[in-house]
Amino acid sequence: MEERKTVQLKKDEFSIREYIKTNLGKGKVSKVRIEYTPVGEKIIVSTNKPGLVIGKKGEKIEELTSVLKKRFKLENPHIEIDEIKKVEFDAQLIADEIALTLERMGPLKFKVISYRVLQRIVGAGALGVEIKLSGKLPSSRAKTWRFAQGLLKKTGDPAKVVDKAQAVANTKPGVVGISVSILSPDAILLDKVDINGALLTKVRSNRASVMIEKELEKEKESVKKEKKVSQEIKETKKAKIKTNKPIEGDIKND
Repeated sequence: MEERKTVQLKKDEFSIREYIKTNLGKGKVSKVRIEYTPVGEKIIVSTNKPGLVIGKKGEKIEELTSVLKKRFKLENPHIEIDEIKKVEFDAQLIADEIALTLERMGPLKFKVISYRVLQRIVGAGALGVEIKLSGKLPSSRAKTWRFAQGLLKKTGDPAKVVDKAQAVANTKPGVVGISVSILSPDAILLDKVDINGALLTKVRSNRASVMIEKELEKEKESVKKEKKVSQEIKETKKAKIKTNKPIEGDIKND
């Protein structure tokens, strides 16, 4: 019985998410989270256009709340808006944007659309991006095209921080599947090492001072060696002069 209840609960949650996304429109909602509290059900809608989701004087929110009560039999649903400030790092919004552009402009310009979106995401500061388009592009046979740039983790725990999403574009030649993966700059990677800038400058200044001290010591040693060599040369010259000086007894005998 518990398993059936869990399965039914997950099915209801999925249908609620799909209804909210289709009702508000493609490209307006990224994620829909459902949390259960003692007061009622809290539904958090992540979007980059909160004004369109809320509506004039909260009309759309009220309409959604009444539908959730009647159709999905929720006791006390409470809808909250989570505004997405950086659209370029949200994979679902990017996938929906590509799908809408393909439906409007057609699949013939899929390369231009993909490269523009890719450059925009990388320019915003993303560490890695991957865009996959599957469908009749542009030939009559289905084919998969891949556009990628930067670092993107594929396996292990680091792959969990990659934001992934899928979307579907209904074009005249056929359906086009879109898959987007984005690694945002805020993602926490286990193999990433962050260095404190102030500490780094301090270490560099200390290293520079140590190098200067070493150079000064080398100069002092070289000056000492030069003095020693010059002193030795003077002593050798004096010794040669003493050895070459004639003796008085020898001169008289001559």
